Amino acid sequence: MANSYFNLEKSGLVSRRQLMAGVGAAVAGAAVAPAAVAEVSQLRPGGIQLFNGKDFSGLYTHLNGPGLDDPDKVFTINDGILRISGQTYGGIYTNYGYENYRIIVEWKWGEKMWQQGARDSGLLLHGTGGDGGFRGDWIESIEFQMYEGATGDFILLNGKTGVSVTVEGEMRDDTLYHYVPGMPAQERAMMKNGEPTGITYIIPHLNRDPNWRSELGFRGKDTVEKPVGEWNTIEAICDRDTITNIVNGHEVNKATKCWPRRGKIGIQSEGAELFIRRMELFPL
Repeated sequence: MANSYFNLEKSGLVSRRQLMAGVGAAVAGAAVAPAAVAEVSQLRPGGIQLFNGKDFSGLYTHLNGPGLDDPDKVFTINDGILRISGQTYGGIYTNYGYENYRIIVEWKWGEKMWQQGARDSGLLLHGTGGDGGFRGDWIESIEFQMYEGATGDFILLNGKTGVSVTVEGEMRDDTLYHYVPGMPAQERAMMKNGEPTGITYIIPHLNRDPNWRSELGFRGKDTVEKPVGEWNTIEAICDRDTITNIVNGHEVNKATKCWPRRGKIGIQSEGAELFIRRMELFPL
């Protein structure tokens, strides 16, 4: 496994003073990575708790419009559970960036909806650039889609960074490039030579129903996401330039040659009520 690099100082995500003070899981470089990771592991056995169940320590929120303010209480914590109302597009993010890790998120849908269609959110990986870099809504990133019937899809949220992945798969009648392991790999890039490519940035996962539609409560015959109100577990393994998406123990999507390959981690607010009880990171 690759060494774990957290909050690389040269990336501008963390200062050396913060690093040496032990804020979050910051690591300045490979030379000090083992000691810093060991120190955090001693404090949090089993992994690094990105959400501690008590407050927003190590996290911040950003919404399209209010920015860093949250006048409508889109993000609240009660009895160890983070509630994301979905009322306003935006996200909750780690203060610092990460590289080479496995993240586990336990979540379930609520009943409240602020838009038509299926319940929608996402786990944002390798977030980079300024807040709201994608349409003003979210940070530029590679999204692990959390969407009724489509949880496990990849979406490339690009602004100026040039987000790209390479995936084994095939084009289908829905005009989307679907993940199919063993098929020839193709690059899905949002930009080439600084110019938008116009390539579809949704990569459906292995088990997505061919008749999927954005419909409230949609479930396909091979859907591994649990029904509304039940807890789901998603895992993303970010190992160097490869991301593997796992839903309730099922590997459903995989991308290689991912760019960017490090950055902040976030959860979207995207029109549907969502509850989070665990966000835990394990260095590789």
